Amino acid sequence: MGQIGVPGIILLVILALLLFGPNKLPELGRAVGRTFREFKDGAREIIDDEPASKKKEEAPQPVAAQAKVEDKRLPE
Repeated sequence: MGQIGVPGIILLVILALLLFGPNKLPELGRAVGRTFREFKDGAREIIDDEPASKKKEEAPQPVAAQAKVEDKRLPE
């Protein structure tokens, strides 16, 4: 596949304008930007995190689960 040059980008912008209209393009651009940002953040988290086995061992219990355990330990 060849590279997309300036004429190709201009053609894509004109095609997008015809398909979606000028009012919808900013919304599409924001959605694409958010998608890329979330993907980048998720990939960074996966790379920076510890192995999953260690993470499971150290994971704290949710507050609701802790309350249930404490209720069972303390008789009234």
